[in-house]
Amino acid sequence: MVAKLESQLTSFNSFVSDLFLTCLIRRLAGRPGLLRAGAHSSGDWCVALTPSVPYQSSPQSSGLTEIARIDANSVLDRDVPNRNSLAIANAPVKMKRVFRIYDIGSSRGLFMPKFPANRTTIPSTTRWVSTEVSQSSSSKAISDLYGQFADKWTYADVRAKEELIEKVSLFKDKLMKNVNDEYSFENLLEVEGWNLFKLYSDGAAFVQLLRLLESSPHLAIKVFNWRRKKDQMRPMSSEEYAKGIKIAGRIKDVDLAVEIFMEAGNKRIKNTSIYNALMGAYMCNGLSEKCHSVYQDLKQDINCNLTSVTFNMLISIFGHRVLVDQMEAVFQEMKDYNIAPDITTYNNLIAGYLTAWMWDSMENIYHMMETGPVRPNLNTRLLMLRGYAHSGNLEKMEEIYNIVCPHVREKHITLVRAMICAYCKFPCSNRVKRIKELSRLIPENEYRPWLNVLLIRLYAEEGLVDQMDESIDEAFEHNTSVNTVKIMRIISSTYARNNAVDKLAKFLTRARDSGWRICRSLYHDLMWIFASHKRIEEMEQVLVEMERFNYGCTKRTFSILYNAYYTAYMEQEEEYRSKFYRVLGLICKRGYRSIVAAGIQT
Repeated sequence: MVAKLESQLTSFNSFVSDLFLTCLIRRLAGRPGLLRAGAHSSGDWCVALTPSVPYQSSPQSSGLTEIARIDANSVLDRDVPNRNSLAIANAPVKMKRVFRIYDIGSSRGLFMPKFPANRTTIPSTTRWVSTEVSQSSSSKAISDLYGQFADKWTYADVRAKEELIEKVSLFKDKLMKNVNDEYSFENLLEVEGWNLFKLYSDGAAFVQLLRLLESSPHLAIKVFNWRRKKDQMRPMSSEEYAKGIKIAGRIKDVDLAVEIFMEAGNKRIKNTSIYNALMGAYMCNGLSEKCHSVYQDLKQDINCNLTSVTFNMLISIFGHRVLVDQMEAVFQEMKDYNIAPDITTYNNLIAGYLTAWMWDSMENIYHMMETGPVRPNLNTRLLMLRGYAHSGNLEKMEEIYNIVCPHVREKHITLVRAMICAYCKFPCSNRVKRIKELSRLIPENEYRPWLNVLLIRLYAEEGLVDQMDESIDEAFEHNTSVNTVKIMRIISSTYARNNAVDKLAKFLTRARDSGWRICRSLYHDLMWIFASHKRIEEMEQVLVEMERFNYGCTKRTFSILYNAYYTAYMEQEEEYRSKFYRVLGLICKRGYRSIVAAGIQT
């Protein structure tokens, strides 16, 4: 316990020391004419404040001269021994403060002492050797000193934040291990958790814990409700309330979010972040009207100011609902309030235009970012990649993809699928090769039926029977069925053009058994292929199967039969003579004499 108190006292002394030194340096930087530098006989660097006018012994001038000696180990040294052993050259005034500086000045060479290197030549009487420096040199020296200590102060803040995150992370891990043990869970919060939260009066520790528990929102809201019960012992901060509202929105408990918001209002600690949190809760649950109502309340609250976060949420809501006019009106209102748009603002605008398929407006925002102060980031380019894919601008899509390629391959498989879809819908050179390269990036567990069907259609249009068969087999393996007549016709016509009669027959059987959409065109194509290969018996079997599934004969059916039997009859195959005349009679009976007039048709 004593060691802990000593550690805290040391940290407090270090903070006070930094604060005092910063104030001193600012004072020196503002009055460079008062700076003198030199060295004490002990080798300690010193900075002296001396009046810029000749000293006159008067009560008014007694406080113009100070000596700063800064000790390297304890920045602030209140008890300096042998005060009478120091004197200020050319300024016989009473010294007020003494501090030591060694590694600050000597490491940077800010003040060069003018005394012999051999200290044995210095008399035993303490002397102060001072050097008058110009105002520009003094200002530079003080600026360097200030910069060094400002960095030190910033490092202290960063280190304190890292310690906070480390402590809260360890506590969060303990909570997760005891989440199923109600007694241990409550005991951890009551003892270890409460002791941790009390160390940070601004609620930073508790807010950090809720941030770490965002992946488990139900557990986070449980911890938050426990904290609400402790409000009488230590009042909750506005940031804690804002975090609770956000988590309530994530678990779809809008009533709880409103309850927390009203509780913060009753305690008169509502601020912009709390309003924004409630707007976010409504936004996550699709309650855009209520979100806009909270925005109107925020504008009327004289104690709160609108921020970019507020407008970003409104832009996102209207963009998601394809309300482009309202989205643009909010953006203009943001400008009217002199609130600078940030990267999220522009990304939400691009997403809104992308949803509305307004490609020109989307590109205008992107070009505005490229030439403006807010530069595009990774999310911006990912949005543009999706937009170019949907719009069919393959050239710019590939240009953006070359920039974000590594990130897309690792984390954004959806964009890979969007690019494949673009290649399938819009023709270009070597698109099959590019699709194969992109398809290798998709894991096996990321199978999508719609993408499988697109690939079947692509290979069918390109006449690639083998690749089409592979995609069809994959669809059968994943129990994917095609219900579009157009795609089924494309598949059958591809087989027919390539004379793949056996593959078409096999596909027709499998498709029928798997519940795919079967149409008369498939049977016609199969009959035509059998007829062209003079496989009359198999053609007749297809006709029987058509009748079994209630597909009656059409003009196309009789045309195929007439051509098949006529060809066989002309080749002196008498067995088909009767069948030929029978078909001819049916053609005449149904009024399809144009078939006979046209002759042999295929």
